[in-house]
Amino acid sequence: MIKTFAAKAAADSALATQPTANSTITSATLSETSLMAASLTADVGWARSKARLLNEDFNVLHRDIQDAEWRVAASDRCKESVATMLGELADRGFAWRDIARLVNVSVPAVQKWRKGERASGDSRWRVASLLAACDLISDHYMVDEIASWFETPLALSAPVTPITLYAADRADLVFELASGNSDPEMLLLQFDPDWRERYLSDFEVFEAGDGNRSIRMKS
Repeated sequence: MIKTFAAKAAADSALATQPTANSTITSATLSETSLMAASLTADVGWARSKARLLNEDFNVLHRDIQDAEWRVAASDRCKESVATMLGELADRGFAWRDIARLVNVSVPAVQKWRKGERASGDSRWRVASLLAACDLISDHYMVDEIASWFETPLALSAPVTPITLYAADRADLVFELASGNSDPEMLLLQFDPDWRERYLSDFEVFEAGDGNRSIRMKS
């Protein structure tokens, strides 16, 4: 009797430890799912890396083509008189002081050119380049009131405008800002990595009820 009971207990134990058909199928399914997930992770990771590299390549290509277009447009604008080009910039809303800053000359020099006095070849090119840049930004990126746009800060917490960028020979950042493809604060970091500390202030710029910008203490 005892031997029979022991034999039955051993059989039951053996059956309990052996995998059933259902558990085998479940284990195989989980294994296949795990392998599929791992494969998908690897495939998507590779595709993401490739997309990032393609994005970098296309960014460089776009910048090079845009620079070429800008140079050609500036060369074409150079055919006009400096006085005519300055008159068009003024008609677009640019103040003489801003034009002077953008082309890196004094205000009196700009006023003399406006009256017809001769400008150097280098100055003529810079005036033409500025006008060509305005053409490019307005035509490709649909920026209205281009002079006002040039005066608009990239961030309310810093007085850095497209005028600031262009005058510092960073027209590339001006074009990128106009494209709308980059966060303005990321462009600020490219221009000045310490801009947050540099312009840290207890005051902030805000738009008043009359639509003009004003300054107030931060709350």
